[in-house]
Amino acid sequence: MQIIAQILFAIALVAGIVFFARNVKRLIRNIKLGKEVDRTDNPGERFAKMARIAMGQSKMVRRPLAGALHIIVYLGFIIINIEVLEIIIDGIFGTHRILSFLGGFYNVLIAAFEILAFLVLVGVILFWTRRNVSRIKRFWNREMKGWPKNDANNILYFEMVLMVLFLTMNAADYQLQLNGATHYTSEAGIIGSFPVSQFLLPLLDGLSNSTLIIIERIAWWAHILGILFFLNYLYYSKHLHILLAFPNVYYSKLTPQGKLDNLEAVKKEVELMMDPNADPFAAPAEGEEEEEPEKFGASDVFDLNQVQLLNAYTCTECGRCTSECPANQTGKKLSPRKIMMDTRDRLEEVGEIINKNGKYEDDGRQLLDDYILREELWACTTCNACVEACPVGIDPLSIILDMRRYLVMEQSAAPNELAIAMTNIENNGAPWPYNQMDRLNWAKEK
Repeated sequence: MQIIAQILFAIALVAGIVFFARNVKRLIRNIKLGKEVDRTDNPGERFAKMARIAMGQSKMVRRPLAGALHIIVYLGFIIINIEVLEIIIDGIFGTHRILSFLGGFYNVLIAAFEILAFLVLVGVILFWTRRNVSRIKRFWNREMKGWPKNDANNILYFEMVLMVLFLTMNAADYQLQLNGATHYTSEAGIIGSFPVSQFLLPLLDGLSNSTLIIIERIAWWAHILGILFFLNYLYYSKHLHILLAFPNVYYSKLTPQGKLDNLEAVKKEVELMMDPNADPFAAPAEGEEEEEPEKFGASDVFDLNQVQLLNAYTCTECGRCTSECPANQTGKKLSPRKIMMDTRDRLEEVGEIINKNGKYEDDGRQLLDDYILREELWACTTCNACVEACPVGIDPLSIILDMRRYLVMEQSAAPNELAIAMTNIENNGAPWPYNQMDRLNWAKEK
């Protein structure tokens, strides 16, 4: 019977890891659909920023309550899962609490895990209350319906269940140790290291050892299978940021937020025009294919760079960007969070086409218009409030600007006010409809 359990455990473990590896491979493939961008400069500064923001949660604590709860849940959940290493060893070799030979140090570890599990449980319950009872506005925007809303709650329920299973497993284990049950007596040295689960013992009072073993084994199996399921659920969830926050912050911009990047495609065109020896109509050299003119700006995910696509997958959907957006606050359709969610949804749509056909085949859809409306793009004031607010270094503004560039430079589809201003700049050297010679007339007025 034991060997069967070990085989089943090995199968579940391998299946979970293989499925996770497949999802990671697809994730990397999808991100690489974007244009390459060099963000390898200043590695020391990048590591420091990653340590400060991703690991140190420096932006999260700007909102103290949510920040403190997030730190407890995040660190607690990660640290508790250190015990997964022991569970994996026990599952493969058929042992039980194999690390108990560490004696007093093991007692301290188990006690710390239990306290953290309790704090995580409390934190998750408070998060659920803030979202569903207090109904904080940023969690109920128009884009937070259907799957996004359900996903947020699913994760909270899942974490609650995992913590309860962990404490239940320990409580049953503790009671079996106290009863001197076979296979549990070897861990007698760790009695007293269950500061939280010991309060669950009254619920187990009077149960036979065989019943306690069933409870302990069910909780043990459900806990490890739940973790494997959670690991693979991440790819489909906003909680993918657990894995991607670190690289996302590392590859974020180091330049001042107000500094705009020059379009490489425009730079090449200008260089061509400025080169007196260049022949824009020259035929390609023998053996070379004529290059398709590079698109100005972005209309689909292929036109965005890889960091922008990484941003889309990293979005936590917390809504801090949207709650800080002045355009959104005044009732306009723009929501920076929706920009990132739409980009990820379109990228996933493209990925599914590749999964099905082995390559991308034009589906007649694109990010612009089919997902992100022009009204949203032109509502942006380019104030960078969304970039500053994001706790994991996401830059929605860069996507907005690239799509605006496409509208203006490829489609000549700027709003009328902007078109007038650009015409005035071309004719008068300023956005106002006044001749340059008349610019100082105001100074003559008394």
